[in-house]
Amino acid sequence: MRSAQRQGSPRETALRELLDQRLVVLDGAWGTMLQGAGLTPADYRGDVVPADHGKDVTGDPDLLNLTRPDLILDVHRRYLAAGADITTTNTFTATPIAQADYGLQALVHDMNVAGARLARQAADEAGGKFVAGSVGPLNVTLSLSPRVDDPAYRAVPFDEVKAAYAEQIGALAEGGVDLLLIETIFDTLNAKAAIAAAREVAPQLPLWISVTIVDRSGRTLSGQTVEAFWTSVRHADPLVVGVNCSLGAEEMRPYVADLSRLAGVYVASHPNAGLPNAFGGYDQTPDETAGLLAGFARDGMVNIVGGCCGTVPEHIERIAAAVADLPPRPLPAVEDRSRFSGLEPFEIGPDTGFVMIGERTNVTGSARFRRLIEGEDFQGAVDVALEQVRGGANLLDVNMDADLLDAEEAMTTFLNLLATEPEAARLPIMVDSSRFSALKAGLRCLQGKGVVNSISLKEGEEPFLEQARIVRSFGAAVVVMAFDEQGQADTVERKLEILGRAYDLLIGTAGFAPEDVIMDPNVLAVA
Repeated sequence: MRSAQRQGSPRETALRELLDQRLVVLDGAWGTMLQGAGLTPADYRGDVVPADHGKDVTGDPDLLNLTRPDLILDVHRRYLAAGADITTTNTFTATPIAQADYGLQALVHDMNVAGARLARQAADEAGGKFVAGSVGPLNVTLSLSPRVDDPAYRAVPFDEVKAAYAEQIGALAEGGVDLLLIETIFDTLNAKAAIAAAREVAPQLPLWISVTIVDRSGRTLSGQTVEAFWTSVRHADPLVVGVNCSLGAEEMRPYVADLSRLAGVYVASHPNAGLPNAFGGYDQTPDETAGLLAGFARDGMVNIVGGCCGTVPEHIERIAAAVADLPPRPLPAVEDRSRFSGLEPFEIGPDTGFVMIGERTNVTGSARFRRLIEGEDFQGAVDVALEQVRGGANLLDVNMDADLLDAEEAMTTFLNLLATEPEAARLPIMVDSSRFSALKAGLRCLQGKGVVNSISLKEGEEPFLEQARIVRSFGAAVVVMAFDEQGQADTVERKLEILGRAYDLLIGTAGFAPEDVIMDPNVLAVA
């Protein structure tokens, strides 16, 4: 994927050089270490949380950055001494949304700054090691409803999730991390919110994006395959992409292999110490984990290895020793093609043939669909989508531009409901509207890589670029119409001039990849 390249810092350059030289080692589990430390409620409260706080804060690991910094510093030091090149901050749940369970939203900034500074201190003491700011998952999901009786409901909106991640990421950057590790991703729409936040508040920091595959189905909790996930987040131009948590190395192997084949960036794996036993613990020995990860390395699948749940410094020590003499994975050349995704990927190549876009989920193109939407029969509207899927559609076009509709609300409700129907949700979505507010509402609902239809130069270059940058921040492709400030192009020469100008702006200024730009020359129907 060709896109505008972010200017890397000296620390990023140093990390890239290390990754090109050898296998790099990440640290292990934080929860395992803290749970084994014999902590009391007083350790968690310290002098920070008053006794009459009103909520039990025992078990909040991120609070320990403020109340037991000595313990956190010791864990960092132990992992680095065991051979880790990168240590992660103890901030896995340090967002306002997650900390609301403890009533500690006001401490989120301090937790993250302190966590980053403790990791930075330990990394510098160990001789220039690297710090990854841990940005973990939330206890809410943007792609699934917590209410069985209301599948279109979402507990929080996209912008609230993005704001929560922005607060965390800004504080991690302030504390001095070298990169951001957006990890244990079970819903790619949540990850998109984190990516957008990172690019706004800490654009100088490289990203490491790590998905979790929940079981041997090979899908995330929200239903995406590994390839669909990677297609959805490629726009972030991450330094590293990887797989972590949920599985042990043996079960994780096929999904790491998929990423290794698909991604033209560094690939990481930090699995659990096997699958959990009947008591929720992990029994895989350090030598067993190390042997499996060394197999990944021998087969040219990884650039970074480490541990997740159940791993301790002994695991990291054995892993570091096992991969010490093994070469890192060479970065593959990945062919530039138009790639989209819902729960599953869709690629356009030389042999694709006609691409069929289902346009019956469009109130301007289907009287039946419009009646269903205006009558608030959204389940009936989903049935229309299913008919198009079964009829062979490759993408679904969704448009809510009708005078009697709140386009943003209708778009959100329909796409949220569609996301819960796996047969339809596997297809990419083309969000279609003449109102950019409705396009944005649709983008906030898509965990996959969709298409925005459309934008144009009708209002001039600056509004065009502003809209284009928003579209790209969600990872979507874009349809460009042959309009400019003077109106619709009416000759071949005008069409070429307008679309050429738009293309140059999208590629040269807005950072789009050519394969993500679709030109519509406005050739009208002849019959």
